[in-house]
Amino acid sequence: MSTKEFKTFDMPWEKVYGYVQSVKSGDTVWISGQLGHDMEGNLAEGMENQFRQTYQNISRLLSAFGLNTGHITEEVIYVTNMQEGFAGRQILGKEFYGDSCIVASTIVGVTELALPGQKVEIKITAKV
Repeated sequence: MSTKEFKTFDMPWEKVYGYVQSVKSGDTVWISGQLGHDMEGNLAEGMENQFRQTYQNISRLLSAFGLNTGHITEEVIYVTNMQEGFAGRQILGKEFYGDSCIVASTIVGVTELALPGQKVEIKITAKV
């Protein structure tokens, strides 16, 4: 029988919507869609800053399981503006993954996301 391990940021919306930030079961870690907010819940301004903070939040969750970007197998990115999203991913994806980025990636344009002013959300799957 497989047990689940989870990590959370204790954000108010986790309890309201009934989810955790990440779940590990077996050799797989699923990271819920991450936003560009700090640990006080303040959303960063602009697409690029939200990308940067979102990737920082993903790093924090990965490290809590003893993992890093090399363990990521897939990312799904949701953006409210596709041109800004591509530009943000191009710059910050290289910062986050490095030059030898080997990850399956999908980017999807949406009309809006969960929080007012939110421009990007990234969901991750990683393997131990």
